[in-house]
Amino acid sequence: MKRSVIILLHVGFWLCFFALILAMLGFYFRDEVDIEERLGVAFEVIWYFAFIPSVICFYSYYFYIFPKFLQQKKYLLTFASGAAIALIAGSIGYTGLYITNSEACGGEDGNQVLIGVIIAMSVIGIISGIVGMMIRGFITWFNEIKIKEELQQKNHEMELALVKSQLDPHFLFNTINNIDVLILKDAEEASNYLNKLSDIMRFMLFETKTDKILLSKEIEYIKKYIALQKIRTSNSNYINFTIEGTANGHLVAPMVFIPFIENAFKHTNNKKIENAINIHIQIEDDFVKMDCENKFDPNRKLKQENNGLGNDLIKKRLNLIYQEQHELLVLNQNDKYTVNLTINNPH
Repeated sequence: MKRSVIILLHVGFWLCFFALILAMLGFYFRDEVDIEERLGVAFEVIWYFAFIPSVICFYSYYFYIFPKFLQQKKYLLTFASGAAIALIAGSIGYTGLYITNSEACGGEDGNQVLIGVIIAMSVIGIISGIVGMMIRGFITWFNEIKIKEELQQKNHEMELALVKSQLDPHFLFNTINNIDVLILKDAEEASNYLNKLSDIMRFMLFETKTDKILLSKEIEYIKKYIALQKIRTSNSNYINFTIEGTANGHLVAPMVFIPFIENAFKHTNNKKIENAINIHIQIEDDFVKMDCENKFDPNRKLKQENNGLGNDLIKKRLNLIYQEQHELLVLNQNDKYTVNLTINNPH
């Protein structure tokens, strides 16, 4: 939501607040003739009795209680902290009123009405605080709708880009040709690779429809993709893929790692190099990290291809899905291209 709209919501609330106060004063003094002196006292009382507790509670509930407790569905803490802040706000209002106008607090008998006045001030503060939370809730709800709409649009763009990337005719044709050649040498092994290719296509077409998938499925897809790439070279040490830790039911966005791995294969032109591509996935309870490094010839001119995912689109998707929950570091130094992607709280 635009900042100007949020400001208008706040201004609108306080205008309604003061309009209500003026209406109450107008009703209370409707039969008075000379009300200037009494009206000044009334405004002073209202300032401490209603406005001060309302301001404290409104913005405390708005900035602290809603995001800290209510949004996290901690209802008991919401109630307890709301009541505590309201009592503090009421006490502050009462103290200010007592200092400036002790007569309004009951004069010498002020202590007898102290509790009742503080409770009344606290109730006024609670009402304003609840309105503050409602406004914050409305803004949050509106922003979430906008984010979901943007995410759906980006996911649609990503889905189209993924289809173009994953169904790259060069990759498919080369893989099929390699399997065809392998049939003459080892029919059983060729059948195994053909099943891997089938599984990859099935994964792309069906598993990527959901927002999250099991990390174990994502890793299984990566393994099959790497296996198909390996049959394109006789160098057994061309690719080094390691996993540290176990998935343990972790969830990630589908195909969150594979675009970087695909780019590594695309830009590594010499298949005779030892450990030309190094991929390491580290799995911990509170994060998953992928390190992908590939060697390349810096003097080689790459052809511009329509297929594949650009880094800008990949970064946009990560920012939408894992806003403030991921770290992406890309280094391009000499003959090595390194990508470090960490996803926090993969649940």
